Amino acid sequence: MTINRSKVVIVGAGMVGSSTAFSLITQGVCDEVMIVDINKEKAKGEVMDLCHCVEYLNRNVKVTEGDYRDCGDADIVVITAGAPPKAGQTRLDTLELSANIAKSIVSPIMEAGFRGHFIIVSNPVDIIAHYVYKLSGLPKNQVIGTGTAMDSARIKYFVGELFNVDPRSVQAYTMGEHGDSQMCPWSHVTVGGKRISDILEDNKEFDDVILDDIVTKVTKVGFEILNVKGTTCYGIATTAAGIIKAILNDENKIIPVSTLLEGEFGEYDVFCGVPVILNRSGVKDIVEVHLTEEELVKFKHSVNVIREYTNKIM
Repeated sequence: MTINRSKVVIVGAGMVGSSTAFSLITQGVCDEVMIVDINKEKAKGEVMDLCHCVEYLNRNVKVTEGDYRDCGDADIVVITAGAPPKAGQTRLDTLELSANIAKSIVSPIMEAGFRGHFIIVSNPVDIIAHYVYKLSGLPKNQVIGTGTAMDSARIKYFVGELFNVDPRSVQAYTMGEHGDSQMCPWSHVTVGGKRISDILEDNKEFDDVILDDIVTKVTKVGFEILNVKGTTCYGIATTAAGIIKAILNDENKIIPVSTLLEGEFGEYDVFCGVPVILNRSGVKDIVEVHLTEEELVKFKHSVNVIREYTNKIM
């Protein structure tokens, strides 16, 4: 009898990496979580703390510390290590340093024989995911950026807040850059199956609602959290865990992540956030929704922002 054990490696023991590990073990997503960090004492401390959760969880997830040589048999490697933006910076301003960090991580992992899936969390995530794809030589379906998955959770939250409904009753997502230029295809947004445009038309108390103001709110809220508590971690950690769960459990779940476009939406050779079907193969397929003319213009603008910065490191 062959028993396959699932193993997820998290590179980066900061708040995002440790929160991702915590989310994985509390949900029992995999059999083993390994933490790798250049600061070995930090990784050791996080592992010790996480191991003490087991008594009160539904399953015993093995938590270990390791190094890049231990990644060869991993199913998924999550890269959270990167350069956080300083005051007044955008995610794009951290590109050069984050790219150098990614290069120092990917090369030894591939040398260890890794052939699984990379999940990229480090910002600017669309560009770093593309860079990891080029560095690793893995098939495009196996290199995935968290993209606009977190932003989509936020826009569902804000729409739910607007109409006083559970955000899980909202069907919505943002596309393009995980950053200031992202857009929302409002023509596809529904609440309980009803188009948001019809809701606004049928309820005059929402006459002053400007939908793209919600997108602006989504782009700014991460920095609001950063200014108040120093980092964002729980939302993105749970987002990463959701992506990992969809892959390991072969869920065929649709999540907007950053993946390589090769003709979809008329775009080529660029990573950006679009809805995809995720299963054991990684990105099984891209859901090429029909955008209005105005939505397509906004999407292509966002893609061009990503492409401009991608060209700087390729």
